[in-house]
Amino acid sequence: MTKRHILAGVAAAMLTMAAACAPSSATDGYFQVGFGVRQNALGGAGVADSRDAMAQTLNPAGIVGVGDQLQIGASLFLPYRGYGTSGPGFVAPGPVESGSTLFLMPNVAYVRQIDEVSSLGISLYGNGGMNTTYAAVPNPACGGGAGVFCGGKAGVDLMQVFLSVDYARSFGPVSVGISPTFAAQRFAARGLAAFAPISLDPTRLTDNGYDLSFGGGLRAGLEWKITPSLRFGLSGQSRMYMQKFDKYAGLFAERGGFDIPASVTAGLAWDARPDLTLMLDYQHIFYGDIASISNPSTALPPLGGDNGPGFGWKDVDVFKIGAEWRATDRWTFRAGYAYSDNPVGSGDVTFNILAPGVVQHHITAGAAFRYSDKDTLEFAAMYVPEAKVSGLEMTPTGVNPYRTIGIRMHQFQVLAGWTHRF
Repeated sequence: MTKRHILAGVAAAMLTMAAACAPSSATDGYFQVGFGVRQNALGGAGVADSRDAMAQTLNPAGIVGVGDQLQIGASLFLPYRGYGTSGPGFVAPGPVESGSTLFLMPNVAYVRQIDEVSSLGISLYGNGGMNTTYAAVPNPACGGGAGVFCGGKAGVDLMQVFLSVDYARSFGPVSVGISPTFAAQRFAARGLAAFAPISLDPTRLTDNGYDLSFGGGLRAGLEWKITPSLRFGLSGQSRMYMQKFDKYAGLFAERGGFDIPASVTAGLAWDARPDLTLMLDYQHIFYGDIASISNPSTALPPLGGDNGPGFGWKDVDVFKIGAEWRATDRWTFRAGYAYSDNPVGSGDVTFNILAPGVVQHHITAGAAFRYSDKDTLEFAAMYVPEAKVSGLEMTPTGVNPYRTIGIRMHQFQVLAGWTHRF
């Protein structure tokens, strides 16, 4: 297999992923816990311990020294989300469950060493997004109509894909990396016609099919070998400035604005033994800087206005721990745990029926099997226990003190990947 063949394979994999990457309700708000099999098996930890091509998605500095390699992987993501109600109100009485509970999310990464101290990498990966699909359930408040919000079938569909080009270089014990990143988004909403009276532009509120948005930003990082067995990592992603969703200028604040929030991650990796590495990471995601995400749903109308209602999400802190045991020359075992703040408050549950990203605990494990000198198969799984948030119902005319709504979610995820080293 020549480098030319591999590059052709990378291009084909990227096209496949762009077509196949499916939206879903992700984990740390709508960010994934990790990208690729190894990161997910470690609970998303590893900003200071880069060992594979997908490490560049966590820390662009990490690809120096990993060698020439290609990684292709995919995950099957199973989110279960819905809501319940008590008392009379506007939203369809619960319990109501969202459909669409199985999603495929591919990823691909390639690294080539330029020389002993520098590397180039490229990666394509999805960020999960938000997705709900509610049937046209009976709703006595609709006057003969149906649906969660009296608009028939309801839900939102958000997909995000990132393409990053990475350059990393080491300066003795310190490696640095920079990764310009191109982003694409696709969004659709339906079943929200009941909110037309409080929309800046009711014709661009709902049921307009898919809209596309393009933009980008920058990722950068460093990795410092403090001692032979202790490393520190730091990485950050800038705010990704995106085109507005024009078809939904009457839904999202700032007339369709939906930039991707910045984030920062720092962590330590310690080789407790030559075959055992322990990792601890901290991540902060700046949801509060994006008006369409962070404006409270109780904000004064209109929807689509600069200060109009949003999802009410706050910044989140995420703590991740991971352990990797390289048991033999063939087998490696991994485990991890991640805890995330819940971005949704009790005052914003009604609008977040569309995006119930409330889960907090993530339990992960995985293994890798090197079946030849150049090829490795990897597997991982994640279980996310159910989390709930409850609060008073918000209607198009104000708060309903007689109705309580509780949104909930739990998740499963299985991942597999293949790594070829040259």
